[in-house]
Amino acid sequence: MTALSRDVEIALAAVGAGAATVRAAYGRALSIHAKSGIDFATNADIEAERAILDVITAALPDDAVEGEETGRSGGTATSRRWLIDPLCGTLNFAAQTPLVAVNVALVDGSRTVAAAVAEPIAGEVFWTDGEQAMVRAAGGADVAISPSPGSRLVDVNCDGPLDRPFLGAQVIDAAFRAAFGPRVMSTTLAVAWVAAGRRAGYISDGHFVDNVHFAAGIELCRAAGCIVTDLSGAEVGMGRGLVIAADAPTHHELLSIVAPHVEATT
Repeated sequence: MTALSRDVEIALAAVGAGAATVRAAYGRALSIHAKSGIDFATNADIEAERAILDVITAALPDDAVEGEETGRSGGTATSRRWLIDPLCGTLNFAAQTPLVAVNVALVDGSRTVAAAVAEPIAGEVFWTDGEQAMVRAAGGADVAISPSPGSRLVDVNCDGPLDRPFLGAQVIDAAFRAAFGPRVMSTTLAVAWVAAGRRAGYISDGHFVDNVHFAAGIELCRAAGCIVTDLSGAEVGMGRGLVIAADAPTHHELLSIVAPHVEATT
């Protein structure tokens, strides 16, 4: 493995600080801050974001940052932006369901140059420098990861808006169930699992350019060699949604299954 760049080291330190904060708060009483509908943030979200920001701003004060909870701030650099999701899966976390992620990505212009996704309860960190894709276990060793269609498991994001068309649970039809094992995973940890070969694919509606929830996971999947497109098979951001697949045949199958549902919700 080549020596890590300073950007990657900072991404790993930042995501590690956020993960440690989340892990320390898991199972404890939480303060709830309502957003909309059933969505909310907790004190763990806010404290984890603060821990991440402290690492980044101390090391790279000129870089801009955008956090899910605190929005955009800091930095005079015109091209470098950190995208931060301090606790992806807040509702899971509050219900003591240990399926959550902490996401950090550095975008320089249009290119993601460092990204890390931490699973704070298990202690794993998935990371990339834009070329290699790795997982760091709790013991600290880095191991290369690669996608695999072998599990035939595909996660579908069913957590979407109510005020406009959204492709979610309806995609899990007979054709889907005949080809794949559907799973519903309300955290972007599932995206990292595609890169690591633990899932064959991932599907979500929505918009994904500069998305604090997905930027790190998408870059991890690209570096690992996954196929990453929108719901129509075009480049992410050209149209709606996200399809990530372990390989080209899986991607083709998923697009075929998704196509009539996309048309029905357009």
